[in-house]
Amino acid sequence: MKRLRYAIASLIAVVLFYTCDQGIDGITAVDPGPDATAPQIIINSPADGLSLKVNEELTSVPINFEASDDIELGTVKVFMDGTEIASYNSFKDYRRFIVDDLVYGGIDDGTHEFSVSATDIDGKSTTAMTTFEKEPAYIPKYAGEILYVPFDGDYTDLISFEKATIEGSPGFTDDNVNGTGAYAGAADSYLTFSSDRFKNAAFSAIFWMKINAVPDRAGVLVMGPPLNATGGNDLTKGFRFFRENAGGNQRFKLNVGSGDSGSWFDGGEAADVDPADDDWVHMAFTISTTEAVVYINGQIVSQGLLEGVDWTDCNVLSIMSGAPNFTGWNHWSDESFMDELRIFDRALAQEEVLGIMQDDSGMGPPLYDATFDGEMFYMPFDADYKNLFTDTEASIVGTTGFAGESAAGTDAYAGAADSYLTFPTNGLTTDEFSATMWYKINADPDRAGILVMGPPMINGGVDNDLTKGFRFFREDAGGQQRFKLNVGSGDAGSWFDGGEAADVNPTTDQWIHLAFTISGTEAVVYIDGEVVAQGAFTGVDWTDCNVLSIMSGAPNFTQWNHWSDHSFIDELRLYDKALAQEEIQAVRNLDL
Repeated sequence: MKRLRYAIASLIAVVLFYTCDQGIDGITAVDPGPDATAPQIIINSPADGLSLKVNEELTSVPINFEASDDIELGTVKVFMDGTEIASYNSFKDYRRFIVDDLVYGGIDDGTHEFSVSATDIDGKSTTAMTTFEKEPAYIPKYAGEILYVPFDGDYTDLISFEKATIEGSPGFTDDNVNGTGAYAGAADSYLTFSSDRFKNAAFSAIFWMKINAVPDRAGVLVMGPPLNATGGNDLTKGFRFFRENAGGNQRFKLNVGSGDSGSWFDGGEAADVDPADDDWVHMAFTISTTEAVVYINGQIVSQGLLEGVDWTDCNVLSIMSGAPNFTGWNHWSDESFMDELRIFDRALAQEEVLGIMQDDSGMGPPLYDATFDGEMFYMPFDADYKNLFTDTEASIVGTTGFAGESAAGTDAYAGAADSYLTFPTNGLTTDEFSATMWYKINADPDRAGILVMGPPMINGGVDNDLTKGFRFFREDAGGQQRFKLNVGSGDAGSWFDGGEAADVNPTTDQWIHLAFTISGTEAVVYIDGEVVAQGAFTGVDWTDCNVLSIMSGAPNFTQWNHWSDHSFIDELRLYDKALAQEEIQAVRNLDL
């Protein structure tokens, strides 16, 4: 063994001697050349324009950058808002230095400046800078808002601060409605959130989409139970909001399970969107204990009665796919864009849907600025039947028309046989309520409904239900037309009949001003600004009052033949308060 070690040592000595003897030097100095350029800096984090959205007063930011020089780095210094937070002068690789493990805390609300300064051994220096912002902790903007995901670079709910679980490889797009980004769908990709906080008696979702019609059907928002034993959809619980091809358009549909079965809300062609338009489209749907409504661009495209939603076994909220719980009909991942997703624990009214749509799109103030305090609905009947607050057209029954004259503006509604207008009552069922209007009487027929917001008829559709909502109507009274109001407080209906004081002679052929108010303690009827009926009661009950009928008692107040009114009506306004008499007179005087 000793001889072996000696032999190896001798061999190494021979090799070294031979190498040196041949003039080969293992380390040869190389001239690096002139120091021509200043250092270069690449800042990866915090990125320029970064927006930190966290529900914390103070937060931290990871710092990641690279400094390099053509010859040799001398010093590298790091600054936050002008204060030095780190300094380096020793480098393993003297030409390239990477920092990826530095975190700076104490970042408060506002704009911050991050910079890195590098100096080489020849004294040349470079400074690189980024600015970023920490936004204030998100405070829900709307009543009942329980989730808000803006998709500005991440999939975090800014209310709960829960991060979505990511399936597959979804992405982001700079094409957005608001903020800095939007969700970009991809094949076999979607997001999920835990479902427990969404299992409320009422549910609303609102968001923007830019449709990619490939694939030609997809799940958009789903919170339902798992597939059944044979891989089929279970439609008896939760909800499924999805899209399907309809002759080249994409049709949006909602299914809601109330426990034993699923109810369909399919608006047909009204719920179609042409994907070739390549526009952002605003989507919303609401689920309450009595009905579900689907909106596209703020307009109702489907609406119907519902017995509430059953959340049993609805274990996950899926975003931009039917998977994992609604794939029985191939509603897999949606490759469209989505932005500004909000979820609520209540059913939004149409006015609220429109307001949020305007806020998120930067479309500016409401479509119509209220002229009077508490005004929430205004229909001037100037060549259309639109509520100017929402730009929503009334549903027309029969063959209504226009008068060719008006109390104000350019035209008025002209009644006709078996004809009237309806509106959904979303947003109108307020604790207090008032209505004002101009009216010119046609006494044929000699009785009619004018404004009705009551529950469906009872006893097989034969009898009026006077226990809820209101009914404002007219009847013959010895050749006069007498105006009456009935308001339901829950158990019974209260009558506000002024007798002869509420009579109007129809032969005068004049416009008259009508109004009524409902508070928690009384109701009052006015003609031409004067009180004609007034009385105490305990407030209105709006249960099952889903339709506002204009110029007819139909469909919910016809037992006593208060059908369509052939009269003229103009300047119809509704309010979320009980107007005082001087306010009603002010409305009347303005419209004159």
